[in-house]
Amino acid sequence: MAGFTLRQMSRSVADSRTLLVQGLEVECLIGVHRHERSSVQRVLVDVELEVEPNRHGDDLKRVVSYEDVVVAVRRLAADGHIQLVETLADRVATCCLGFDGAVSVHVTVLKPDVLPDVAALGVRVRQTR
Repeated sequence: MAGFTLRQMSRSVADSRTLLVQGLEVECLIGVHRHERSSVQRVLVDVELEVEPNRHGDDLKRVVSYEDVVVAVRRLAADGHIQLVETLADRVATCCLGFDGAVSVHVTVLKPDVLPDVAALGVRVRQTR
């Protein structure tokens, strides 16, 4: 960045900011079939959380923590049997919109081990505050 000092660059504010959690692997009881009620399945979760851009000043306390998002997804996945991947995606999205500064979220939930000739089956949801 020719012509800019670190001080000048730290004053700039992004027009938008999206927190990304990609490929989070969790195990959960999910599905409508009888065998899916008694054995856990591998599920992959992606979260794209748009947050209000701010002058965080490199202060972790002023941004949404990736770790908080991961912990929330893991907790929701472990919270008993869920019939539909849509339900898990909705719950993750609603939870993420509860973080301070959250504006909108895209959540993708994939079940990679359902059909042998398909990489994954799943859903993507979008919620806006």
